[in-house]
Amino acid sequence: MIPRQDNEETSLLLQPEQLIAAKTPLPWDQFWIILVLHFSQSLVFKTLAPFIPRLIKDIGVTNGDEQQVGYYVSFLDLSYYIPQTLVVLYWSRLSDRIGRKPVILTASFAIATTMISFGLSKTFRGLLVSRVICGAFNGESGVIKSMMMDITDATNLPKAYGYVPLPSMLAAIIGPLVGGSLSQPADRFPEIFGQSELLKTYPYLLACAVPALCSSILWLVMYFRLKESVSTKAPFLEMMKQWLSQRSYTKQSALSRDTLISSSEANTEEVLSKSLSAILTPKVLTVAASSGTLTLFLVAINKLLPLFYTTPIEFGGVSLDPPRIGVIFATAGFASGIFQFLFYARLHDRLGAHIIYMVGLGSSIPVILLFPVINALARAHGMSFATWLAIGVQHVLIIILDMCAPCIALFTRAAAPNRASIGATNGVVQLVSGAARIIAPVCAASFSYSMQEGRDAWLAYYFYMGLAFFAIGTSLALPRDPSLWQERD
Repeated sequence: MIPRQDNEETSLLLQPEQLIAAKTPLPWDQFWIILVLHFSQSLVFKTLAPFIPRLIKDIGVTNGDEQQVGYYVSFLDLSYYIPQTLVVLYWSRLSDRIGRKPVILTASFAIATTMISFGLSKTFRGLLVSRVICGAFNGESGVIKSMMMDITDATNLPKAYGYVPLPSMLAAIIGPLVGGSLSQPADRFPEIFGQSELLKTYPYLLACAVPALCSSILWLVMYFRLKESVSTKAPFLEMMKQWLSQRSYTKQSALSRDTLISSSEANTEEVLSKSLSAILTPKVLTVAASSGTLTLFLVAINKLLPLFYTTPIEFGGVSLDPPRIGVIFATAGFASGIFQFLFYARLHDRLGAHIIYMVGLGSSIPVILLFPVINALARAHGMSFATWLAIGVQHVLIIILDMCAPCIALFTRAAAPNRASIGATNGVVQLVSGAARIIAPVCAASFSYSMQEGRDAWLAYYFYMGLAFFAIGTSLALPRDPSLWQERD
C-alpha cells in the first residue's frame, strides 16, 4: 500500500501554512498506471464508434431500414451507461471497504471479456447483453478518480489533472484507426486474413480484440505493479464470504463486532444507510449538483455540434460533410488536450479552481450564441473565412469550458468528509453525472424540433441557454476556494 502521513479521518485539505510549502512531486510509479487506465477505458468507445452503425445493419435488426440505425446505436449506448450509472455508487463505496485495486481489476476483466463477447455476437440481443454486463461491472471511472485523489494532495492534484486529457487524446487517435481498419479484415486485407474462417464468420472480432488485449495486458500490469491506495478495513475474501453468507436462507451465525457487515440483512441495511447519510453532506450535494448540471450541458453541446454541422444551411446548420467534421473534432480534441496539459496547473496556481470554473461556465453563453451567428455567416457568405473563424472561436471557448471538469474533481476531493469516504463521495458525484449523461442526448432533439417549419429557430438556443444558467446557478453555492471547506466531519 502507498504510505501516507495522515490517516483515514484526516481532512483532505491542507492548512494555509501547508499550502505555502513546496509542491509534492507526482508519484509517477503509480500515476502512469492511472494514465494507462484512462487510455484503455477511452480506447473501447473510440474503437467501437466507427463500425457500430455498419454492425447494426449487418446483423439485420433494422430489416434494411436505414433510418432505424441511429435508434439502435443510441439504444446500445444507453445499455452501457444506464447500468453503469446504477451501480457506480456501489462500486465506489465498495472500493472504500475492500480497496481500489480489486474493483479496478474486476472492471478491466469485464472490459476484456465483454469486448470479445461483443465481437462474437451475431444478434442485437447478444450485443445488448455484452454492453449491459460491461456497464454493470465497469466501476473504473469513479474509482480511478478516487485513486488519483488517494495518491496526490492539494499541491499536485491540479498538475495530475493536466495529464489526464493526454491518454484520452491518444485513444481518440488510435481507436478510430483500429475500429475502422480492423473491422471486416477478411474483406479489407484478403491477402492476410482472407483464409481465416473465424474472421469471415465474425468480421468485427479482430477490432474488438485490440481493446480487449489492451485491458488484459493492463490487468497483468496492475496485478503485479499497482499498489493499494487505501487502508482496507477487511480482507477481500472475508468481505466476499460475509456478503455471500448474508444472502443465504440458512440461519446466520453471529459475526464479530469488528466485521464491516452485520450478520442480519436488516442490520446491514441500517449500517449502509447510516454510512450513506453521513456521506450526503451539504458540501457533497453541492458538488454533485454542480457536476450534474455541468455534465448535462457539456454532453448536450457535444451532441448538438455534429447535428448542427450536418444540418443544411437553410435549416439552421452549415452543411459540412463527414470528413471535414472529423477534422474539426480531431483538431479540437488535440488542442484541448495540449492546452490542459500545458496551462491548467499554471492557471490553477494563479487563479484558483473557483475562478477557472466560473470563467469556464461563463464561456458557455457565447458558445451558444455563436451557433446562430455561424449559420447567419454561412447563409450570407457560405463557408468563408469568417464562418470558419467563428467555428474556431467557438471551439476555443469550448476548450475553456472543458477546464471545468478538473475543477469539479478538486471540489469533490475537498467535499469528502475524510479519506475513508473518498470513493463513496466520488460515487455520489458520478451517479448524478451519469444520470445527466443519460438525459443529455435528448436535449439535442430540441435543435431538430426548433428547425421544423412554423417553429421559432431560436427555441433550441433558448433551451440551451436555460441549461447554461442552470449550471451557473448551481455553481454559486461552491466556495471561492476549496480550502474554505475545512470543517472536520
